Amino acid sequence: MKKVTLILLVMVMSMTSWAQQRKLLYPQTAKVDTVDVYFGVKVPDPYRWLENDTSAATAAWVQAQRKVTNRYLSKIPFRGNLLKRLTELANYEKISLPSKKHGKYIFSKNDGLQNQSVVYMQDALNGVPRVFLDPNKLSTDGTVALQGLSFSKDAKYAAYLISRSGSDWMEIYVMDAVTGRLMDDHLKWVKFSDAAWQGDGFYYSAYDAPVQGKELSNVNENHKVYYHKLGTSQSEDKLVYQNLKYPRRFYTSSLDEDETMQFLYESGDGRGNALYVKDLSKPDAEFRLMASDMDYSYSPVEVFNGKIYIYTTYKAPKGRVMVTDISKPELKDWVELIPESKNVLSSVSIIGGKLFLTYDKDAANHAFVYGLDGRQIQEIKLPSLGSVAFSGEKNDKECFFSFTSFTIPGATYEYDMDKNTYELFRAPKVKFNANDFVTEQIFFASKDGTKVPMFLTYKKDLKKDGKNPVLLYGYGGFGISMNPGFSVSRIPFLENGGIYVQVNLRGGSEYGEEWHIAGTKMQKQHVFDDFIAAAEYLIKEKYTNKNKVAILGGSNGGLLVGACMTQRPDLFKVAIPEVGVMDMLRYHKFTIGWNWASDYGTSQDSKEMFEYLKGYSPLHNLKPGVKYPATMVTTADHDDRVVPAHSFKFAATLQACNKGNNPTIIRIDSKAGHGGGKPMTKVLEEQADTYGFIMYNLGMKYK
Repeated sequence: MKKVTLILLVMVMSMTSWAQQRKLLYPQTAKVDTVDVYFGVKVPDPYRWLENDTSAATAAWVQAQRKVTNRYLSKIPFRGNLLKRLTELANYEKISLPSKKHGKYIFSKNDGLQNQSVVYMQDALNGVPRVFLDPNKLSTDGTVALQGLSFSKDAKYAAYLISRSGSDWMEIYVMDAVTGRLMDDHLKWVKFSDAAWQGDGFYYSAYDAPVQGKELSNVNENHKVYYHKLGTSQSEDKLVYQNLKYPRRFYTSSLDEDETMQFLYESGDGRGNALYVKDLSKPDAEFRLMASDMDYSYSPVEVFNGKIYIYTTYKAPKGRVMVTDISKPELKDWVELIPESKNVLSSVSIIGGKLFLTYDKDAANHAFVYGLDGRQIQEIKLPSLGSVAFSGEKNDKECFFSFTSFTIPGATYEYDMDKNTYELFRAPKVKFNANDFVTEQIFFASKDGTKVPMFLTYKKDLKKDGKNPVLLYGYGGFGISMNPGFSVSRIPFLENGGIYVQVNLRGGSEYGEEWHIAGTKMQKQHVFDDFIAAAEYLIKEKYTNKNKVAILGGSNGGLLVGACMTQRPDLFKVAIPEVGVMDMLRYHKFTIGWNWASDYGTSQDSKEMFEYLKGYSPLHNLKPGVKYPATMVTTADHDDRVVPAHSFKFAATLQACNKGNNPTIIRIDSKAGHGGGKPMTKVLEEQADTYGFIMYNLGMKYK
């Protein structure tokens, strides 16, 4: 009997090994003779036809790829158990920070596995919550997501913004905030906007209706600011601002709480924004330029007691607070209130007549309270290394903050600013033991000697024997800091002995604007060098080995993964480029891709820029006969941020080039976009596929 059991065990092991090693049969992808010429250099683009997202040929290719991918993922032996565990972990009550609007408390809550979070209102902090708006009732499959909600000053009306199937396009509806009755107002082709109320209407930003059939791919141009009056049709909306001289810029608007000052933001041509203001108390007032250099950020914090408080990076790459009188809004009249410090100022708000400042120190948040005179009053000692967000009104001392880390789900605390103490208000209950895990921060040297930080989270009993599975995650772009945060999707990987590593690459703003610039344009290679050096450090220090390293990143992080797996295919076992920017020569030709030129530059800028982009563009650096990591490219049919063509062309090229038996599949979601607003059912399925692919190809034994 023992002998039979042994034989069966060997057979099962052999079958598993064969299933992992057998080369997949991929759909044959047709090639065309398209060739572009850049500064005299010919660049073939044989899969250009896949850029046509509405053609029958592309649809057939997508369907054929889905069959291969679904067949592969379905054979991962523990995929079902992994989905079950992820579902169990996700099934906890998730409640946002409360915000106070007109004496009432507003918050969103997901009971656990609801596709979309529900907005609640209550009359008192300890009152009974009532449903105010349930996005789950706006569709049968959860693919309609709430993207914004704002109330009129008299609290009679609420405008809410929705997106469908993950697209960046939004629609605005209006409801009677007292009765919940839906009004007739309905606005379309809204993008990168909210609803900024003034009187019996609101300001919003929109584009002209796109060409039918090309809504998700054509370039977005001529962003405009409109004013909509309640009870009228969108065709009657008043055009408030447009700038036909610069069609590829964004124009958005906001108002102060008292609806006396209107701010206009202009961005898309630089790393920051220009800022204008209009005094609404003066009839026929025009917008006045406050600051024009779009390589700096200018963000009004609040209008308070006749003064405008402003966060800016102008002549302060790590950020500072300035103030000016509302009658003297030009930059030349701004006065420094809180100077730049050695740490990065990442957030400013006014609550209860005091300034709440959040600083980043080595990518972790630290919070302080200042007086309006610019003097520090106190530091708020946070529970641990993590991330914080505050909520409160400028004239009300009631204050809340949320806190999260790699092992702490978002907990809410009530803060007493007079005593500088806080109490736990509510905390979620997730079915895992946080005490089993530890997070450490390590600094390593990149290729050029620059010290780069990364966070490692793992089980406390970890042994540095060079055999641990590692998931390396990064972003490295657009001044976005990768602060500590919680995600249930990582827990099964950690529970099964994995190490989750989050790297604070150049290109982010963890150390201010200089850190950001060091990872842009002709310095973009620094980002990839940092990521590669992180993996090499972990191998050298015996955390892992090259056959146990997976890399993951989305959007600009997808570019990161694509560049690193093509530059160092020997270093990584698994690669997951999610919704990535993979064609660096043509990215600016779709939807809002032109907006990324401040970080990337474009292939048409100069011969030098073209050659630099071509030198790391993931699509253009795949080479025939190279053994690439096991790769699952991910995208979605409604992604109009980074269009699916990037992933389609990369996957087709990778399948044609890859040597050996490592799977190179593409997961193409339906009725989904760049990631925002995705229903819980789709999120869990994607997590099970992603982590199942990672763990299976790292040879992990799921328990």
